[in-house]
Amino acid sequence: MLRIEKIPVDSIYVPAARRKTLHPETVRILAEDILENGMKVPIQVRPDGARYVLVEGLHRLEAAKWLGETAIDAYLVQARRH
Repeated sequence: MLRIEKIPVDSIYVPAARRKTLHPETVRILAEDILENGMKVPIQVRPDGARYVLVEGLHRLEAAKWLGETAIDAYLVQARRH
């Protein structure tokens, strides 16, 4: 079973290819939903030395940053490097 951990948002690396899929309007809408209802699904990251690499949840991560959050709930997963 996966365990939720609080991860500092500034220690999460987003690969360039994944960043290209970012839609600012989706981030804004999601941030408003998080304010009203909280974060429903944690993001997924994989450990990579002293940092974490985002596996899933770019829009949730960006929404948390937009809201000024310094940490985010995340699942630590084992994922293949691209």
